[in-house]
Amino acid sequence: MVLGTADRLMADQCDDATVRSARRGAWPASLWNAIAQMGLPLALVPEGSGGFGLDPVDAFALARLAGRHALPLPLGETMAANQALALAGLPLAEGPAAFIPVESGLVLRDGRITGTADRVPWGATVGTLVVEYLLGGARHVARLDSGWRVAESGTNIAHMPRDRLSIDAAITATAPAQGHPLYLMGAGLRVLQIAGALDQVLDLSIAHVSDRKQFGRALATFQAIQHELARMAGEAAAAGAAAGLAAEALAEAAGDPMLSVAAARIRSAEAASVAAGVAQQLHGAIGFTQEHRLHWYTSALWSWRDEYGGPHHWTQCLGAAALAVGRDGFWPFVVAA
Repeated sequence: MVLGTADRLMADQCDDATVRSARRGAWPASLWNAIAQMGLPLALVPEGSGGFGLDPVDAFALARLAGRHALPLPLGETMAANQALALAGLPLAEGPAAFIPVESGLVLRDGRITGTADRVPWGATVGTLVVEYLLGGARHVARLDSGWRVAESGTNIAHMPRDRLSIDAAITATAPAQGHPLYLMGAGLRVLQIAGALDQVLDLSIAHVSDRKQFGRALATFQAIQHELARMAGEAAAAGAAAGLAAEALAEAAGDPMLSVAAARIRSAEAASVAAGVAQQLHGAIGFTQEHRLHWYTSALWSWRDEYGGPHHWTQCLGAAALAVGRDGFWPFVVAA
């Protein structure tokens, strides 16, 4: 029920005008308020901590919906930030939030956390930062409501804000981290968004070649076009399977989801590259224009493909894990994954 309602809300309110305005730098406040009133930013929070008991796999599916609708909001980031806060027993964010993984290299010294965090989604807009840091070799998370400034405003190629933040904040709300590492959460969210965007790219491409005519026939009737559509559908299906793998792994509180997320990240990145190229070919030059919806999705795909570790990074992680198990452990490693 939640997914269906969220899908309808995004379809109704994430219209062309809203997306275009957001791509020009405006914050879609009314859209965020509608999302927040549904409680979606709390979807990954356990019921006992203020959430509404949504199955984690279904909660992760909201990120896929966000990708399908090109949602110009940090919904997935806020969901993950609130989950990290809830699991650590810290107060939840009251509005949009971002998380900063330990890999960002922020330094803890004398009760203050300092440093620079690059490419923070909607860093200039969020009211809460969830910062992951190491203390005595163990991961901790801190909730920051102040103590940072925008050192440099920026966007990814899809015109979604990615800001550099300069942080110098006293830590007043912190606790040992209980959930999965935030870098893995970020990578998994991008897998889900890619899968959702590819669903929409496939639909847009089918509609385009069905409507457009050449030599008195719809483009969809040409065998070469049908082959390309089938190729794109295969990539979208593969991305969907990768999204399911990542969501199920991250939904499990126990165990290490790294291998599943790495495999999903690699496959979804390949699907994004192939399908985006095919879609642009099928649409012709019109797909590259900022006025066409395809541009929104393909630019998002190319951005999400490389955020929280691109395919090269995750291929190295997967390869290192395979080498670490040795010759005798390789086959059990493969079948267990």
